[in-house]
Amino acid sequence: MERKSDFIFKYPPNLQELDLATMVSMYRERGEPRKAAPGKYLACTVSRKLVKEAKWWFGLYYSQKSWDSLLTKSSEGYPLTEAEMNALGLILSSDDELPHREYVEQNIGVLPKLAYLILNDIKQFGFIREDEQGYLAVTPRGERALQGIARRIYQKRFSPAMLYSFRGEDLEALNKGRQTDQTTLF
Repeated sequence: MERKSDFIFKYPPNLQELDLATMVSMYRERGEPRKAAPGKYLACTVSRKLVKEAKWWFGLYYSQKSWDSLLTKSSEGYPLTEAEMNALGLILSSDDELPHREYVEQNIGVLPKLAYLILNDIKQFGFIREDEQGYLAVTPRGERALQGIARRIYQKRFSPAMLYSFRGEDLEALNKGRQTDQTTLF
């Protein structure tokens, strides 16, 4: 399926370079407001304008206006990426039985450690629910959020053809490619 827009939040492709504590810290701090030091400025990643205050996303800065424009319809302020779309879509499009959390973590196109954080967050945000055995289901709020991110990227309602797993992409190769294509941060 052809993408129509890449105007969404994206996780850095070399997150595997980080230790778990750093990754968790950066993940938890995303969206936090940051102020420039006195006499200094921050540059908005989208508008390229200098600003005194911005929201932070894995080392990038976004003015409030740019941040708001990246939020998708029905996201309720949650910064959705393609990984969240894959998680919600994989859960929603599962045939008769609900998928297990471990299966979803392995098939959303990001590192399993990041997938774990994402699933915890979207569960806490009320987009999915998890039963005692670890099976996941999308809530009505989650389905609306999924439709919003799908429309942003593909300009269509969600369909399983939008998922990494449906497109036949080898997620293990995708993650290995991320490891070899990037230079080390350290």
